[in-house]
Amino acid sequence: MGPSSFVFDVSESTFEVEVVNRSYETPVLVDFWAPWCGPCRSLGPVLEKLATESAGGFFLAKVNVDENPNLSVRFGVQGIPAVKAFRNGQVINGFVGAIPEPRVREFLQKVAPNETDNTLVEANSLLATRHWADAEEKLRVIMEAQPRNAAAALGMVRALVAQGKGREALEIIEVFPSGPEIVAAEQLRALAEMLAEVTEDTDHRTEHDVHLAQYWQSARLLAGGRYAAGMDGLMEGLRRDKKFRGGEPRKVMLGVFALLGDDDPLTREYRSELASVLF
Repeated sequence: MGPSSFVFDVSESTFEVEVVNRSYETPVLVDFWAPWCGPCRSLGPVLEKLATESAGGFFLAKVNVDENPNLSVRFGVQGIPAVKAFRNGQVINGFVGAIPEPRVREFLQKVAPNETDNTLVEANSLLATRHWADAEEKLRVIMEAQPRNAAAALGMVRALVAQGKGREALEIIEVFPSGPEIVAAEQLRALAEMLAEVTEDTDHRTEHDVHLAQYWQSARLLAGGRYAAGMDGLMEGLRRDKKFRGGEPRKVMLGVFALLGDDDPLTREYRSELASVLF
């Protein structure tokens, strides 16, 4: 991919105007590279693709270090490829080496957030305040544009589970994008499975099974956001039989903790109670 309106070469004579001055309006990434540098040939196309993809969210200025040694000295470039991000005339961040595209995207989210990044921040704020439906609406917009966005996928799983939409949450977990967020998503699997089952089968064959009847009542309470009452039912079931349904109530409890967060008073209270029952 060659230079475009968002990707251009700069030299010592044009650097102030094209990079420093421009950065007061829009973030500028400077790629210090050389034609003989193998890693530069790997990183360069990734940067150019993302700059074009951002459509003006940031600009990419390319500096050939062989032709512009004074710029390398000025900005302390000792190894290439080296990327430095400029905002308001100053270097605000940077990295050295041909890092993978996902890490470049993470870097860009910090130095040049785009509309999707801003929407994700808004969605996470709604999740934190438990406006689940509003968060779901924003996250759907992100996932339509970026279906492999792991952060958005995790937020969507949380929003869906919190609203009792277990089947939809499971569909996302089953094809979850690669990334560290998959661990947190898996913590919600048992809760999502329980919610999916209780909403899809209203009978559950509970007429002659008091324990199972109580389990599904707990599921309905959790689906309605009544977490304390739902966990009370799960705890009662565990006191009677720790191995009920292969220890499923314990896994569901852990899922509720993951949904509510470690700092939630209910998480602290019921985690301690769960430990006292299991151990």
